[in-house]
Amino acid sequence: MTETTECQEQPPRGEKLQKVLARQGMGSRRDVEGWIAKGRVKVNGKVATLGQRVEPDDAIVVDDKLVRREDAARIVRRVLIYNKPEGEICTRDDPEGRPTIFERLPNPREGRWINIGRLDINTTGLLLFTTDGELANRLMHPSYEMDREYAVRVRGEVDEEMLERLKAGVMLEDGPARFTDIQVAPGGEGFNHWFHCVVMEGRNREVRRLWESQGVVVSRLKRVRFGPVFLTSDLPMGRWREMNQAEVDILSQEVGLAAIPLPEMKTKIRDKLDRMQRKAAKPLPRSERQRVLRPAHEADVTNHPKSADKPIRKPRPASERRDAPLAERSKSERKPEKKREADELRKPAGELSAPAKRRSLPTGDGQRPGFKRDR
Repeated sequence: MTETTECQEQPPRGEKLQKVLARQGMGSRRDVEGWIAKGRVKVNGKVATLGQRVEPDDAIVVDDKLVRREDAARIVRRVLIYNKPEGEICTRDDPEGRPTIFERLPNPREGRWINIGRLDINTTGLLLFTTDGELANRLMHPSYEMDREYAVRVRGEVDEEMLERLKAGVMLEDGPARFTDIQVAPGGEGFNHWFHCVVMEGRNREVRRLWESQGVVVSRLKRVRFGPVFLTSDLPMGRWREMNQAEVDILSQEVGLAAIPLPEMKTKIRDKLDRMQRKAAKPLPRSERQRVLRPAHEADVTNHPKSADKPIRKPRPASERRDAPLAERSKSERKPEKKREADELRKPAGELSAPAKRRSLPTGDGQRPGFKRDR
């Protein structure tokens, strides 16, 4: 009886298969779970099952290719910040031949880029990529409460009662949802109004569906923040920027991961990446921009083409404008185009707020203090 009890109390051996493959940078845990469900993964010659645990000497095969098991200390944790333009889809390959978010990114020497969350084809703004599957999984998992802030242009009548309903919560087809905060932003004409809103989840088209549940139409949508990471005006649309060591460490600390030193990069390689980025950042041809899919009821809601590309202007104290996201920069604070191009490569990789500083302000309803930066 005692022996049976001792056997039952022994912890399970090995690690879960999806965690091992995610740590290798092959994909997020969600991606790997999908591969296992489709029978694409084998362990020691047998088709793997969801929840299966593996040990260091087990042979793992994905799509008939043996996975080379690396030591955890050799895992490379790189993070890119990308300003997604309209018309790109969040997938590696598209049967219809549409441009994807991975086409402009550099090829990492180790692992591959994993997108942290998704934006639909008509949504622009901040996307994060990493070579560390465990970091990607934690940043996307609801338990770590990585809030997302969006600048949204709404067409239709919006009153205080509607805003209160959206903050209190409404029932969507996949369950209840709500904004943790909504702020009115300057800009818009007639029935078009700009807002900044925050959600705590990354559900499919959640922001659009929340507004549409109130009978209004979202005509423009741009993500300007993901957790502590802000989209700033020194990152033009279609460009990426790699985080430095300090920023990656802050992001890792947010989700309880130990810091991992970044690999050293030679000046020659960095210059080559910069040239490649400038070349890849050219605007999409007009023919490709016209192929962007829009619902029929959104076809007549876009403003004049010249005004469609203008960011939201929200005046704020000069001492804080360096950290303001692109959507909140005032026109007087934005740099001339030529000077901005010349300064891009000398700018820091991104704008991160240290966790301790952001949490020093009181929070409400799960919202991060970084949202209200005009205090």
